[in-house]
Amino acid sequence: MLFDLRSRGRRRTVQATYLGLAILMGAGLVLFGVGTGVGGGGLLNGIGGSGGGGSQKQVVSQQEKAALAQVNANPNSAPAWGNLLQARWESAGQGSNFDTSTQSFTASGRRELQGAAQAWQRYLALAKTPDPSLAGLAAKVYVGLNDWAGVAAAQEQLTSSEPNVPKAYACLAFAAYAAGQTRKAELASAKALSVSPKSQQVQTNQFIQQAKGSASAAQTVYVQNC
Repeated sequence: MLFDLRSRGRRRTVQATYLGLAILMGAGLVLFGVGTGVGGGGLLNGIGGSGGGGSQKQVVSQQEKAALAQVNANPNSAPAWGNLLQARWESAGQGSNFDTSTQSFTASGRRELQGAAQAWQRYLALAKTPDPSLAGLAAKVYVGLNDWAGVAAAQEQLTSSEPNVPKAYACLAFAAYAAGQTRKAELASAKALSVSPKSQQVQTNQFIQQAKGSASAAQTVYVQNC
């Protein structure tokens, strides 16, 4: 029997066995977070995640886990990164990631949004023809992060996909004003008015003038109309 300790050789075997088990258990604690009491605490679990710590536990949906598996399996797949963008946006609104009483993202929700923004940037680098729906989703992600330069960039991508849609240019103008990008905002405003039907030009111009007032006014106009 292995645990018969009457011989010196067997005692050494047992000692070596316990030492090996201790090393394996220690590796499990570090790499996988086993026994730490904190989900996703291991080094391997952190790969592909949004990163960051915090008192609130980040909610990761099954959809996001599946999307992460896709990008890990095929990191050069634009559709996989697009799926991850969508999944992280969905996760950001779940459970402790979103405070329903204040209608705002918590610290863990913002980490999900940051991960979604990273997925969008990776998607853009790989996609030959970006999906307009993903550009619109990315704009929402950046609104959640209060990153108005990011919103403007996503809206600009949307106008490239929808070159004759007045709302796309109007929303780009609002976002650019909110980001302090005056020149871009003015160009987008002019384009929005030029492609708008005459019946809508007066109202569109009213919104543009409101957005020009201040960054906070532009943010409000964007949120209410885009």
